[in-house]
Amino acid sequence: FLSKMYIFVPMILNQIFTNQRTGNHTPTVVSRTDFQRDFDRIIFSSAFRRLQNKTQVFPLPGSVFVHNRLTHSLEVSSVGRSLGSLAGEFISKKFENELSEESKNFYLYNLNNVIAAACLCHDVGNPAFGHSGEDAIASYFEKNEKDLKSKFSEKEWADLVNFEGNANAIRVLTHQQNGKDEGGTQLTFTTLASIAKYPCEAIAKKKGHINRKKFGFFQSEKETFLDIAKSTKMVEESGEPTIFKRHPFVWLVEAADDICYNIIDMEDAHRLGIIATNDCENLFIDLIKSVNKTEERKVNEKLSFISNKNERISYLRAKVINALITKSNSLYQENFDNILNGSQDKALLDIFRTESSSFQEVERFSIERIYGHRSVVEIENAGYNVMYELLNHFIPPIILEKEQRKSYDKKALQLLPAQFIYENASIYERVLGVLDFVSGMTDNFATDLYRKIKGIDIG
Repeated sequence: FLSKMYIFVPMILNQIFTNQRTGNHTPTVVSRTDFQRDFDRIIFSSAFRRLQNKTQVFPLPGSVFVHNRLTHSLEVSSVGRSLGSLAGEFISKKFENELSEESKNFYLYNLNNVIAAACLCHDVGNPAFGHSGEDAIASYFEKNEKDLKSKFSEKEWADLVNFEGNANAIRVLTHQQNGKDEGGTQLTFTTLASIAKYPCEAIAKKKGHINRKKFGFFQSEKETFLDIAKSTKMVEESGEPTIFKRHPFVWLVEAADDICYNIIDMEDAHRLGIIATNDCENLFIDLIKSVNKTEERKVNEKLSFISNKNERISYLRAKVINALITKSNSLYQENFDNILNGSQDKALLDIFRTESSSFQEVERFSIERIYGHRSVVEIENAGYNVMYELLNHFIPPIILEKEQRKSYDKKALQLLPAQFIYENASIYERVLGVLDFVSGMTDNFATDLYRKIKGIDIG
């Protein structure tokens, strides 16, 4: 059995990546690899650019610059590139005799580009105002179930009442809007597979299953997702409902995201004066020691030369991130067989959390002192109401047929850009067009439009 498994693993490693892209395209010979081109396409996309004015945790903007979705994504990408390089070196060395030349080249020189690109776009489907934006979209349909549910199929309705930024990211990156090119951003299937944390349809989501905690694609992108899964040899768990095991690269993208948001939010809170310097320093130093006790002396020596409190926290943040990269890489290697065959059931940082009381304390402290802070709760409440009311302005008229619309319905829809209007499509597709528009808004744009349609700002 072990001999068969040893043969199976490298064979799969030769097949789980591809340079095939969404949309019709002719391969071109350029100085960049296909996976470097993914990174560049994301950087220059409008969906990525809009992240600069989407809330990460704290309200934007302020006298102190804190992270937004764009700066968060850039930092996650930086961490992801490191994890991709370490994983690529591990795979190419361990399976050197079994990998094809193309695979050796990919793991040594391009896996880091794939993980960096996937990290860069992992949040492009998230609406304005953080998770409260997602909640507002889902609850709009829940609260209007009596009037709306009958207009959709069971699976379509599940998409709407469980609206999810991860699934929306696949749509943002692959959907062809009116008047635009086929295939959306036209990324490789490899990069797209790497952001699919929950590779199942909405009707299959189930707590307690790491690949089904949420869902990964709308019904409108189901065929596209099946192409992605087939081309990257994702392990199928069920055909009906559609469920896949996570792609092996997802774990690295998830780890990079987990590392950044757990640590960077602490640094932002410190800069804003929400948490004390001593509290932040002690939590970070304990976390570094929990990964590598020998680092404590070196860290304390360095801190003895730094008097600026923000600089001290920045130094410790860098050391913590480096320690967590090292730990995540170690856990990825230890659990590699389970990750490949689809039996891994815990995120890499979740494994570490069970063995590190220091990491548990960082999480507890963040929930109590940061995520529950009044400024955070205020923006979540405001964001929820803004997003809900925007949907309430556009959804009722868009589900009506043209001849049923009154003049005020038509006026409302005149505010929708042409690329989001699918008049000849199903009600489901028309509603998704509105969701594309609203979920793509920045915090400021959503707030400004809300104030205008409510008559708060006129002229």
